[in-house]
Amino acid sequence: MNSTYTGDVLRFFALIAAQVLILNHINLGGYIDPMVYVLFILLLPFEIPGWALLITAFLLGYGVDSFSNSTGLHAAASVFMAFARPFVIRLVGAPAEYEGNLKPGIAHMGFKWFLAYASLLVFVHHLALFLLEAFRFAEFGMVLLRTVLSSIFTIVLIIITVYLFMPRKK
Repeated sequence: MNSTYTGDVLRFFALIAAQVLILNHINLGGYIDPMVYVLFILLLPFEIPGWALLITAFLLGYGVDSFSNSTGLHAAASVFMAFARPFVIRLVGAPAEYEGNLKPGIAHMGFKWFLAYASLLVFVHHLALFLLEAFRFAEFGMVLLRTVLSSIFTIVLIIITVYLFMPRKK
């Protein structure tokens, strides 16, 4: 198996484990729920086929749902995030020319690009997740507040994680 795929598979299981074992138990004031497992979707290569992206996102969300007893909420939000990903990449400016297997990370695309890309997709994911969780628009103000606060906290954790595990330049 290619070392790129091995790294992706390890990241898949490591992020699910971190989410389920550590981050699901963090709830700051009832408003902040960090969801760092979405980093897996963010770091998938640009040229991944759409069907593979959606299936991978579903499996990621299903993995979190299985251990969180959340009946498909994470799977639905992850698939919605994966569906929005190509539009967000075009919105923030896809690279004009990229070699095979280029991943949208800070190392390749720069901090500013990654921050815009991650912020939009994390916000989309959290909004879908919290809307499905509330399942009514009467609480839209509370959903929006939770979405914004959780998104900010999640993005900070994602950036810290990316910098911790980013390959060092030689």
